[in-house]
Amino acid sequence: MKVNTSSTVTCPNCGHQEKEEMPTNSCQFFWECPGCEKVIKPKQGDCCVFCSYGDTPCPPVQLESRCC
Repeated sequence: MKVNTSSTVTCPNCGHQEKEEMPTNSCQFFWECPGCEKVIKPKQGDCCVFCSYGDTPCPPVQLESRCC
C-alpha cells in the first residue's frame, strides 16, 4: 500500500490552510498556524494534528497500524 505523506491542514481557529509533509516515524502533536500563529493540538481521541485537521490521516493510521 502506498502511503501519502502530505496533508493539507486547516486551522480550526482562522481557517488558514497549509500543505505539510507528515513525519513517517512519529506523530506531530503540535502545529503552529502560519495564519494566526496559534498552536494547534489534536482533538481528544486523535493521535496527531493531521488526523484532526488534515485532509489525509497520518501514515500509521493509513497503514491501519497502531498510531503513537
